[in-house]
Amino acid sequence: MRAVAFIGHSGAGKTSLICRLIPVLLARGYKVGTAKHVGPEVEPDTPGKDTFLHREAGAVRVLLYSDVRGALFWEHEGTPVEEYITRYLADLDLVILEGFKHGDFPKIEVYRSGEPLAGRIPVLAVITDRPARIPDGIPIIPPDPELVADFIETEILAA
Repeated sequence: MRAVAFIGHSGAGKTSLICRLIPVLLARGYKVGTAKHVGPEVEPDTPGKDTFLHREAGAVRVLLYSDVRGALFWEHEGTPVEEYITRYLADLDLVILEGFKHGDFPKIEVYRSGEPLAGRIPVLAVITDRPARIPDGIPIIPPDPELVADFIETEILAA
């Protein structure tokens, strides 16, 4: 399993690009998962619903399960995301992370405006269709999911 983090300022188009990229990678035969970084104030469960109440009561893990999907909720105290990716997503070919700009994952910046992160944060490439001051030697890729998939195959999956 390989992983790559898509980083960039809020509103840069990370989610949109990832949602267009996933079907391209699936069509190429890869099993793809994702992980999204959110702030600690975000509650992924629904307050007042049974699973939330189970967690509030002290359950260490709560599995929400139906005939077509499931979700696992747990509390943790700063356990690195790498541990959970290895534990729960190891059977995949690629895990695409959205955010995690300070993690140890290889990173690709999605750039739309403002000061680019490239140069302050090590990135493999910058995805943009706009002029930007990008440090020399960092490839610039248009926001075309086929071209991004080509880059990922060469730089992440073949590595």
